[in-house]
Amino acid sequence: MRPTLPQFRGRLHDPRTAVAIGRRLGAAIVVCFLTGLISHVLRHPPGWMTGLLPTRPVWGYRLTQGLHVASGLAAIVLVMAKLWTVYPRLFAWPPFRSLPHLVERLTIALLVAATVFELFTGLINILQWYPWPFSFTQTHYAVAWIVAGSLLLHLAVKAPLIRTDRRPRRADVDAADRRALLTGVGVAVGAVTLTTVGQAFTPLRAFTLLAPRNPGIAPQGVPINRTAAAAQVTYASADGWALEVAGPKPYRITLAELNALPQQRVRLPIACVEGWSVNAWWSGVPIRDLLARAGIAPGRPLRVTSMEVWGYYKVMEMPAQYADDPQTLLALKLNDEVLSLDHGYPARIIAPNRPGVLQTKWVSRLEAL
Repeated sequence: MRPTLPQFRGRLHDPRTAVAIGRRLGAAIVVCFLTGLISHVLRHPPGWMTGLLPTRPVWGYRLTQGLHVASGLAAIVLVMAKLWTVYPRLFAWPPFRSLPHLVERLTIALLVAATVFELFTGLINILQWYPWPFSFTQTHYAVAWIVAGSLLLHLAVKAPLIRTDRRPRRADVDAADRRALLTGVGVAVGAVTLTTVGQAFTPLRAFTLLAPRNPGIAPQGVPINRTAAAAQVTYASADGWALEVAGPKPYRITLAELNALPQQRVRLPIACVEGWSVNAWWSGVPIRDLLARAGIAPGRPLRVTSMEVWGYYKVMEMPAQYADDPQTLLALKLNDEVLSLDHGYPARIIAPNRPGVLQTKWVSRLEAL
């Protein structure tokens, strides 16, 4: 016996509306996927790609990661609109009509589940809340490929419907209502983008009403993700600090001695995976000068060790092109002020076109690999 199911009379729960929203959602997902892939490669490059990572433009990661978060937030609005147009089909009876139809529905279920999981865990990540037991970075990367694969499969299955939708029709009684719906969805996407993208796009910073960070409101003009307290670093633990540089001619150098060396001042952005970024003035000693003093020739990758007691990025490896770059500094000052403890006192790394998590704070050791 057929069960009693809800009756849906809204005319916009139709394939044409679903395709129209789907095109916009697909574009957002493609941008989000490609920029996320760039982020992952910069943070965890395959061995063969390590020497190919670019140091220019210095704002490259700031742009791609800002686009990644902005397109992800836009996709959340679009996926809700898309699900609204198609959810009556969840109540279709019978649930499947044939084996191919069953496979099609299962692939759609996979696409929806993976997309919703990817977008909403990404949203929670930019809020820096991690209520799950798994590694966000590895899981987010793996599920992104599931989304990409299931989206391609879905497009292949629905290609005939998409082609049909592009054909002109003599009469479309729902055209005005459909345009109104798409306009409303577009306004919602625009509102979310306008009120969040300012955390990366400086001219819109005044509108960051919904962004988790306003980079203009922060100690020394730069937000802080990981505090000294979280890293278990204190001013007391930094007393008597000296930087150890390992090489053919290893040496130790105190903070006073570092300050006595020729200083370089550069303006570089710092950009975090959560989507915020800000330009700042950094002053310190070029890393390549410190390595040369230890007898290390150019072209060597670098291992940087932090004073922090525990953390995923306590030890960071830097490809040779970054270590040799004249703008890569062991920074001692931020915006012409001595680094605060939360910003990495007594010394931290700043390098062009690198994710913020790789701009190691509380540096204690440099070692050529």
